[in-house]
Amino acid sequence: MLQGKHIVLGICGGIAAYKTVSLLRLLTKAGAEVQVVMTPAAKEFITPVTLSSLSRKPVVSEFFTANTGEWHSHVDLGLWADLMVIAPATASTIAKMAHGVADNMLVTTYLSAKEHVIIAPAMDLDMYRHPTTQRNLAILAGDGVGIVEATSGQLASGLEGKGRMAEPEDIFEHIRDYFDCGGCLSGRKVLITAGPTYEKLDPVRFIGNYSSGKMGFSLAEELASRGADVTLITGPVSLQCHNAAIRRVDVESANEMYDAVRNVFPSCDIAIFAAAVADYRPKNYVEAKIKREKMEEAVIELVRNPDIAAECGKIKREGQITVGFALETDNGLASAKKKLAAKNLDFVVLNTLQDKGAGFRTDTNRITIVRDTEELTFPLKDKRQVAADIADAIEASITHDLN
Repeated sequence: MLQGKHIVLGICGGIAAYKTVSLLRLLTKAGAEVQVVMTPAAKEFITPVTLSSLSRKPVVSEFFTANTGEWHSHVDLGLWADLMVIAPATASTIAKMAHGVADNMLVTTYLSAKEHVIIAPAMDLDMYRHPTTQRNLAILAGDGVGIVEATSGQLASGLEGKGRMAEPEDIFEHIRDYFDCGGCLSGRKVLITAGPTYEKLDPVRFIGNYSSGKMGFSLAEELASRGADVTLITGPVSLQCHNAAIRRVDVESANEMYDAVRNVFPSCDIAIFAAAVADYRPKNYVEAKIKREKMEEAVIELVRNPDIAAECGKIKREGQITVGFALETDNGLASAKKKLAAKNLDFVVLNTLQDKGAGFRTDTNRITIVRDTEELTFPLKDKRQVAADIADAIEASITHDLN
């Protein structure tokens, strides 16, 4: 799928620049036409001669070529490229991209890019986890930039932690997946539910759960970055959307979420039910705060809430893709398979509280994607990476249907 594709490969000044040689070789071997654009600092780590010998194109670094005065047009590069990839992407370049500081050829080309952009961050662990860097990455994600997450391991500083650039083979897979999919999520209408629901007992008390909404919000950002038209229906959470293309609908109770979903589901192409919807609500709501002395031996009568995913499964039309979630404490696989059939889902994302770092109120998750005929288990990952895995599975379902 890369044969004849035009790719601008940006390289920043970091030790991981040496690994980009392998990425360049993979791209050219697959038939892509690659134009390398380096920051001036990148030339301290790897020579333009090495890169131009592999790309068979002169490397571009400055706005003008020394001696000849030839001008390099960032506008022409932006129009030429089918994809722009920046690997490694340093903290400095990420910050410049996020805030439009066009003081070198690479960032100016980024601002001129008409097609998708993918970055592979690389830096020391303290720089990577600094709130400024994370905020800048969130801005880029919100702008639709694809991010190949940094990995953990031994860093150039001698420290151990997250900040290593993803391996060239992994970056290449992201590039190939982008072209293989053909942008199949672009323009598709996606419904995502997220967060908990609160079921009021009185004006100050409710029945709820520990869901933070992080998984649903990560999914919304990931699918929006791939061009999807996302409606995010969320229960009470403290999270914010970064991608301006996400339409957010705030609700509180299960019934409110059900009503909001019913308005959107018939017209959506894909529905992801990631919210932790309360199964029950108090039968009677008390208008005034219940006094403590009246609650010494209180019995709260509960009634069942609507099963949103199951109700949508009953009216699901041909071609719609629906994805459910199952958070279990035991018998996870059996429960997921039962939910798959009962709710007419295309696949279920299973996670279990038995896995450390998975479940509610964490930044990571460990999932198994359960289909009719297969189960695909992933290692513990950052929730944005998990969202990318789920998005890949959705794209695979689309391309399978198209074939």
